[in-house]
Amino acid sequence: MALARVDFYSEVLGLSTSMTVILPQYTASQIGMAGVATAEDPPVLYLLHGLTDDDTVWLRRTSIERYVAPLGLAVVMPQAGRSFYCDEVHGNRYWTFLTEELPAICHGFFRLSRRRGDTFVAGLSMGGYGAVKWALRHPDRFAAAASLSGALDMATRRHHPNRPVDAGIWHTVFGEHVIAGTDDDTVALLDRYDGAGPALYLACGTEDFLYEDNVRFVDVARERGVSLTADFSPGEHDWAYWDLKIQDVLAWLPLRHRPAS
Repeated sequence: MALARVDFYSEVLGLSTSMTVILPQYTASQIGMAGVATAEDPPVLYLLHGLTDDDTVWLRRTSIERYVAPLGLAVVMPQAGRSFYCDEVHGNRYWTFLTEELPAICHGFFRLSRRRGDTFVAGLSMGGYGAVKWALRHPDRFAAAASLSGALDMATRRHHPNRPVDAGIWHTVFGEHVIAGTDDDTVALLDRYDGAGPALYLACGTEDFLYEDNVRFVDVARERGVSLTADFSPGEHDWAYWDLKIQDVLAWLPLRHRPAS
């Protein structure tokens, strides 16, 4: 695999930002890891970080580079601050950056497939919310989307009795914006889903403080007839859980040219 830390300027954000990118590379003599790459433009996974993290965290806390090496899969991990992948009311336009500018920049810098069937998005916690929101609002772009311990019921988070979003972060991102029923409400976005939408995968540990949010999302999805793979197994809101579950996500992705096991 090739690893690129890319520092670049964002016209949308009006500042310099960064992303970490893993690119497929064929290797046969590397000890302990064989890499796969083909003559075709590789499929791409946009992998989103959580609230307290940055674009480097998946690489530092998991073995994501080793996991994707035999798949021939490129991974793009962007920096999004504490934005909840939104155009912030009192901040910056991270939703526009993520959904419009970032893919264009990545295709300009790297050789990546433009096929919907080769394009995926996933994330953890805040990033799980961003991944599902992106896939449900732009279902024509993705073959599959996955959330690990996602904040999937943001309509209840501001005044949640146990774990509300920090008031300062909420003010910056959402202001007085009411989430319920809007494009920032992933539960409400399920009403738009049809059979042609991306495949959805959701995992959340039963000891996670976001467990109830995820259960509600699954319940509503099933009421709406949305096809969804759900994994509720023991686990907390931590990297031990996410390192395991990202492997399940990678095994689940509908890759066209998955190597024989």
